[in-house]
Amino acid sequence: MNMLKRLTKKLTLLFVLLFPVFEASAQEEAYNAYSPYSMFGIGDLSKQGTAWNKSMGGVGIASRNKKYINILNPAAVTAREAKEFKADFGLAQGNRIYRQGDFKSANNTFNIYDFVISFPVYKSIAMYAGFTPYSDLGYSVTSSITDPDLVGVVGNLNTQSQGFGDLSSIFIGAGFSPVKGLSAGVEYTHIFGKLEKQNVLTFSNSSYRSINSGYDLDLKADAVKFGLQYDFPVANKVSVTVGATYKLSARLKGNVVDYEYSVISSVVDTSRSVVTNLSKSDDAIRLASEFGVGINVHEGEKWAAEINYINSDWKSSGMDKVPGFANIGNAAFGVNSYQSLRAGFSIIPNENDIRYYRKRITYRAGAYWDQAYCTLDGNDINAFGVTFGVTLPVKWSISGVTLGVDAGQRGSLKGNLIRENYVNFNIGINICDIWFLKYKYD
Repeated sequence: MNMLKRLTKKLTLLFVLLFPVFEASAQEEAYNAYSPYSMFGIGDLSKQGTAWNKSMGGVGIASRNKKYINILNPAAVTAREAKEFKADFGLAQGNRIYRQGDFKSANNTFNIYDFVISFPVYKSIAMYAGFTPYSDLGYSVTSSITDPDLVGVVGNLNTQSQGFGDLSSIFIGAGFSPVKGLSAGVEYTHIFGKLEKQNVLTFSNSSYRSINSGYDLDLKADAVKFGLQYDFPVANKVSVTVGATYKLSARLKGNVVDYEYSVISSVVDTSRSVVTNLSKSDDAIRLASEFGVGINVHEGEKWAAEINYINSDWKSSGMDKVPGFANIGNAAFGVNSYQSLRAGFSIIPNENDIRYYRKRITYRAGAYWDQAYCTLDGNDINAFGVTFGVTLPVKWSISGVTLGVDAGQRGSLKGNLIRENYVNFNIGINICDIWFLKYKYD
């Protein structure tokens, strides 16, 4: 009973401390992320994983590390001490520079990225739960119509397309080890959020009405992911872990509002407001299924090297055919297969060194290549980058603070694409504590 009271008090304290931060983030009007490539579909898909995954190139399908929560494979939750509680809290800061022809622009963002807890249930069974972004929408594009025949009649015309919003995911998962070396897991995810895509046409001649149109998307979906991991020794102190995940496709539900109204002298006239219920629509929109495989070679927790491949086919998602997902301004977006190839490495010189703190620091590096789930004017949108990071241990506990950096490029200056250079910083706070010991004295 006393143990249960202590557990309840600590969970309540975590909730009280973090709830105001989550609430402020949910009410924030600023962009959570920013990229012109987020115009299509449900925006940019967020790269999953906590700060330590991101600092290793995004790998984790085959990772089994007792110090960190690995949400990339639900089977990994069984890699832990028997009575250990874990929590992870992450922040993300992004810096981007865009270029297309002679045009340049820049943007910076800052946001909470994840909060996850993990705890044992019974012997070889453990669970985890938390939330993290699923996709982000953020862009603002302005242009002027220069047709002399049109300008001569109605005056100067300017157009602005902008979008903002995000989809978040709340998840809960469980894993178990039926036999030594083998682990299996399952995760349920509820995805929800609002996206707003707006287009405004304005006239310099005040006798003409400005025209506002766009789409408000209130979306939700439920997804299930399965995972497997098998760990086996291959040499003295060296082992290999192979892992695989599969996520089922999920139908998007919710409403899409297609609107248009004109404004002149503070008078608003609505010319169109159509609400489409996606659950009842003949045109089904689906989040694509996804499979991933990985292999990890490691010597205990001293060093590890891993490579992952992920594939998700969005060509049957239907997003290229339904208004609100496809037709944004004059951009010709299409659907594609999302692919990602990732590699990472980590090492701890000596985690038990009592003299030099730097030898107890975990050092990481990685690289990746991504192909986006959409195309622009028939061109693939590819990204590549490198990552670096460290985890700074807190005193002699296995808790720590992870600092990571991700530098890369997406798109190019060819094929009417936009080149996006970016440097992202990640901060993760991972807490480990023994919460389930039976006290001898109280």
